[in-house]
Amino acid sequence: MELTAVLIDKPTDVNFILGQSHFIKTIEDLHEAIVQTVPQMKFGIAFCESSGPALVRRTGNDAELTELAQRNALALSCGHCFIVFMTGGFPINILNTIKAVPEVCTIYCATANPVEVIVADTGSGRGILGVVDGARSKGIENEADVEARKQMLRKFGYKL
Repeated sequence: MELTAVLIDKPTDVNFILGQSHFIKTIEDLHEAIVQTVPQMKFGIAFCESSGPALVRRTGNDAELTELAQRNALALSCGHCFIVFMTGGFPINILNTIKAVPEVCTIYCATANPVEVIVADTGSGRGILGVVDGARSKGIENEADVEARKQMLRKFGYKL
């Protein structure tokens, strides 16, 4: 078995969700789920088919985000994984909807951070073992950090 770390290649300010599902219908169901939940969100989705032609399937309502998704999915090439890139919203806006899609098995991460995906290649296929999402913790927040966190949440409209 060979282990590698695949860096997700994306602009700094673009959020994404990485997950695993179990059926080719995933691509259409994820597209519908996002549009029905946050119609104004721009997104691109790619899905690594795990059998038959084993293609990277893609959809979205934004050509650049769809290209980004398919390029990263191909770099991963892990069976049944999917990746959603988005602007005009955050993962929190669609995460529960995506988790409720019947084909979705797991969400590995939902972030705008730099991410490395730990991939195992057994020779017969590739799979995601986990992710490295962002930086190592540098300490424990103090009262000023608590206030800054609360202000940021208010700025984004998540707290009153």
